Amino acid sequence: MKKLYRLLCKAEVIVCGTGFIFLVAFVFMSAILRFFRVSMAWNIDIAMLLLAWTAFLGADIAWRSGQLVGIDLVTRNLPRFLQKIVEILLYVIIFCALILIVGSGIKLAVAERLRTYQSIPVPYSMVTLSLVAAALSMLLSTILKIRRAIIRFNEKEAAK
Repeated sequence: MKKLYRLLCKAEVIVCGTGFIFLVAFVFMSAILRFFRVSMAWNIDIAMLLLAWTAFLGADIAWRSGQLVGIDLVTRNLPRFLQKIVEILLYVIIFCALILIVGSGIKLAVAERLRTYQSIPVPYSMVTLSLVAAALSMLLSTILKIRRAIIRFNEKEAAK
């Protein structure tokens, strides 16, 4: 199971990095071509699609590695016991929010399955599915964070 999760994480980083490189390339190519008065609307549509996928997958990568901004102004002065309780509680709230995002994202993707981009025959639901895919991956990361927090909590309580 751990091997599969590591493989998923590596694949996510590769897809996100590759998508970002292509995103920059398409936007740069569009700007250069616009300078020569050549319009290629499909460049921007593909760039928007890549932006959604790289942004949401990048959010999961940041979440998993602990690189998101956190504010500990309130919790830093609490006792360690309460800090751990608040940490686990916040993870559970994030878990519930991600479940709502997945459910709403699936409904939206189904509703937008017939709508396509103007210049490419790709359904607009592909953008919405980026949110669903990233939220599912974040759900898995959050479950592991909750598990680790509970294990650390139990170890420190047993040590007392």
